[in-house]
Amino acid sequence: METWKFAIASIRSHKMRSFLTMLGIIIGVSAVVLIMAFGDGMNKAFTKSLASSQQNVQISYSPIKSKDGSGIVSSQEVLEAENELMEGGLPPQPEVAENQIADLLNIPGVTKYLISNSASATISYESKNVKGAMLTGISDSYFESQKYQVLAGRNFVAADYEQFARVVLLDKTLANKLFDNPENALNQLIKIQGNNYRIMGVFDYDKNDFTAQYQYPNGQLLMTNTQLAAEFSVPEIQSIVIGVEDVNRSLEIGGAAARRLTQLVRPAQGEYQVMDFSDQLAEIQQTVGIMQLVIGSIAGISLLVGGIGVMNIMLVSVTERTREIGLRKALGATRRNILTQFLVESVVLTLIGGFIGLALSYGVVFLIGDSLNAAFGGPPVISMQSVVGSTLFSITIGVIFGLLPANKASKLNPIEALRYE
Repeated sequence: METWKFAIASIRSHKMRSFLTMLGIIIGVSAVVLIMAFGDGMNKAFTKSLASSQQNVQISYSPIKSKDGSGIVSSQEVLEAENELMEGGLPPQPEVAENQIADLLNIPGVTKYLISNSASATISYESKNVKGAMLTGISDSYFESQKYQVLAGRNFVAADYEQFARVVLLDKTLANKLFDNPENALNQLIKIQGNNYRIMGVFDYDKNDFTAQYQYPNGQLLMTNTQLAAEFSVPEIQSIVIGVEDVNRSLEIGGAAARRLTQLVRPAQGEYQVMDFSDQLAEIQQTVGIMQLVIGSIAGISLLVGGIGVMNIMLVSVTERTREIGLRKALGATRRNILTQFLVESVVLTLIGGFIGLALSYGVVFLIGDSLNAAFGGPPVISMQSVVGSTLFSITIGVIFGLLPANKASKLNPIEALRYE
């Protein structure tokens, strides 16, 4: 305990010098922890997105069958199929009726189904135009399942589907482009392909659904799928999503649903399929891991520089306290006592620097973490592994770079040390 008191007293007696020495450790630890935090945030966001996609499984038609006939395809199989289709042309999608999709509810584990269709068009309000906006026609349960949040107005009701009402919802992006803010958009009339549509709501995406921010750069407009089919000459059902009860069996249940739909529709070519995203997730995690390693290694250079600074200042401290060392040895201090004293002082110096760097990391995450959510795919997360790792690393730096000065101090001859001026 006395050794720790000596170490703290020595640091406090040279505050500015100690802080400048710790600066490299502070910068290095905070940089490494932040890099790990952003990487962990991205990984968690991708994993959460995958879990969401497993809860709601997309069933898609492909003119090229899966290799094993299971109706489950990997991203590599999809890529190969797309390349093959580019050469041979895309056949028309088979027509599917809602009662055929409803039959999927008889499959154990399927809890619901969602259908939608889509088109793109220019949306106009007075002198403002938004080109290439996505028009999505949705079924009555689609909105809640996607966890969209109504910012102003209301969602669709049953009468909107029955009466083919020309009412729409705009996402926040479109509302801001046309009306500057969501509240101004309510009850306004917009024009699409010569027809007027009344805005009865403005919505935003789930804050954890970072893909939507990039999926609809020009904004998205929602209307009933029956209205979109009637006025834009698209099939009433283009996209099919089923809900599964157990996410751990999403591929198994999704594959069974895809095979069942293929049996019901009997397309002339190809089949219905679900996609296995596990290989994509593994690739993303590997890429993020490599980025963390490369950038973390660069940031680790500052830790090396900080460690050299610690060793340098400890050598200066040994020189300045030569007489003190000689006096302690004359009073009976062993070589081990002196070695421990200077080693502990070095460790305390780097440990304080590590704690300050860690606190700085938490401060950065607290201040700007949410604003970087969309850019990095998810909010940065400082894990307990990072906290423990940075603490142990700070101690290790102190031991490694403090060993030489401590060893030098412990080997001083007490008589020569007492004569030192």
